Amino acid sequence: MLNKLKQLGPGVMVAAAFIGPGTVTTATIAGAGYGYTLLWAILFSIVATIILQEMSARLGVIGGMGVGEALRDKPKIPIIKVGVIVLVIGAILVGNAAYEAGNITGAVLGFEDFGNNYTINPLIILIGVVAFGLLYSGQYKIIERSLIALVSIMGIVFLVSAIMLQPDLGQIASNLFIPKLPKDASLMVVGLIGTTVVPYNLFLHASSSKEKWSGQDGLNLSRWDTVISITLGGIITMAILITAAVAFENSGKTVNSFGDLSSQLGPLLGNWSTNFIAFGFLAAGLSSSVTAPLAAAYATSEVLGWKHNLKGKRFRFVWAFVLILGIIFSSLGFKPTAVILFAQVANGLLLPIIAGFLVWIMNDKRIMGQYSNSTTVNVLGVIVILITLGLGVKSILSALGKL
Repeated sequence: MLNKLKQLGPGVMVAAAFIGPGTVTTATIAGAGYGYTLLWAILFSIVATIILQEMSARLGVIGGMGVGEALRDKPKIPIIKVGVIVLVIGAILVGNAAYEAGNITGAVLGFEDFGNNYTINPLIILIGVVAFGLLYSGQYKIIERSLIALVSIMGIVFLVSAIMLQPDLGQIASNLFIPKLPKDASLMVVGLIGTTVVPYNLFLHASSSKEKWSGQDGLNLSRWDTVISITLGGIITMAILITAAVAFENSGKTVNSFGDLSSQLGPLLGNWSTNFIAFGFLAAGLSSSVTAPLAAAYATSEVLGWKHNLKGKRFRFVWAFVLILGIIFSSLGFKPTAVILFAQVANGLLLPIIAGFLVWIMNDKRIMGQYSNSTTVNVLGVIVILITLGLGVKSILSALGKL
């Protein structure tokens, strides 16, 4: 068991990617607004994510290619190939550059007072430098271990907070397995699922799994890594929701800022609660600040057919572009609204396309051989595709509604 735990890696990177400031905020608002009611949506998102990410990892371990490589090589009609390349670059490269500012800003959310005496919060620069140093090292193991450490910090912070608040276990069990949809909660359900099932993680997972494993033994470890890591990530998200549910129970208050959450937790957890939760946000933001540029570099390099490695010039240029733009936007307080809306539309289109493509390629015996999808996995995959299609349409409509 201990040896298997030491093998955790790519799956933890995926968990580190989806438990960013956006997920923390969404789960907090869901808990404060609807109590334990939407826990089932997180459970569903865990199952859906495991189904897609297992296929992605299997493509890397057995097929020996990333999702971007497969997208470039598999389609034979030129116009489709070009369309896919444009969509991937729009959704992953441009999208992650736009979202990176949110990752970095979210990381310093609990330390805003620290930057009051400065034009630019020095913590933003520090986080950017740390992320840059990890990525520039070009050492897969260093990046992987750092992200494992950050996920561990998040797990400790949010799980301890939830446990200390002594939540109602009966209510948790009931709402975990019996879906309920309160009035006006449909958008929140979409948010909880949409922050977990994300397109760029499919690129990140296949490429990182290819770096780490190969063959049957590698596949077994990859599956273990995927199930354990994503389940752990989902449990952390549930802990965030539960913490907010208990803290805001019968208070009549809503969550509008980090201060709202920390002030509600103060009487329950003591004076240390603010800094404790702040470190949870810091770990969430920093981990996403590393994984977003890394995924963009993998996706762009593969779909354009570049020979890439972590120390390659083009690979480094892509992640540096995403990271530096994020630092600039967060430092200046500039929100690239138009770019974010474009990224939302592109991601809304890309998610069901990538999910459908994965099911298609995982049934190609020339690539996957005996490790192609079983009928059960195909059925589950189709169900997830239909749901991602719904998420995609919702995302697109939401973005267009803001125009």
